Amino acid sequence: MYDVCIVITTRNEVKHIENCLKSVVAQDYPQDKIEIIVVDNNSTDKTKEIALGFTSKVYNHGPERSAQRNLGISKAQAEYVLYLDADMSLSQNVIKECTEKCEREKLDALYIPEKITGKGFWIKVRDFERSFYNATIIDCVRFLKKEKFLEIGGFDENLTGPEDWDFDRRIRAIGKAGVINAPIYHNEDGFNLKTYIKKKIYYGASFEPYKDKWGPGDTLIKEQLGLRRCRLFFEHGKWLRLMRHPILTLAMLLLVFLKGITYRSKER
Repeated sequence: MYDVCIVITTRNEVKHIENCLKSVVAQDYPQDKIEIIVVDNNSTDKTKEIALGFTSKVYNHGPERSAQRNLGISKAQAEYVLYLDADMSLSQNVIKECTEKCEREKLDALYIPEKITGKGFWIKVRDFERSFYNATIIDCVRFLKKEKFLEIGGFDENLTGPEDWDFDRRIRAIGKAGVINAPIYHNEDGFNLKTYIKKKIYYGASFEPYKDKWGPGDTLIKEQLGLRRCRLFFEHGKWLRLMRHPILTLAMLLLVFLKGITYRSKER
């Protein structure tokens, strides 16, 4: 029996998967208590071959990450699960801090702060923006008890984009969540604004099904997708960060504006 299962979803991630897996085996936690499951989605590169160098539990499943996560976590033989994308890596104390905090405070799930890594101005902007979202309505728990995952039926496979928000609210409805200090690093090196917006347009296709699922008058969705979301940049003294970094703030507001346009275009 393992303590924690790390489920990693992949698709043509030969550039990232090794670094992700190395961060798992470098954890300050007994390796015989960590299970690793990789769920690939028909990669045409050597992603699966690299993954097999770290674990024999490599599966193929799709069509999207929700289905991949559901399969991987369903096969987990651990009390806790932590799901990752292949372009993410763990700081050394993540698993230790997660398990200790859950046990000590009787928590069912945890948010893990995310830091965007890479080179260039837009990476700094993305990391600046992401720092406002940790453990908020725009975030999603990433470490949780497997029994809670099964209780809510996992991720909604009909959603791609807002499936994290949908999952998070259902988990919080049945359990107690907290947040740790040790971060996850999300490698967005090679960030391209045009590609980023295209991805947001693709994810935006699921916003209407998400709204239909919870109802058009749902107050949380209004905060996630409407102007009320702006409060995330000001609450708990966060506005001081905006004042200290005016250039990053302006660039971040441009990104937020462009993402808002992609969503509004889907409403028409």
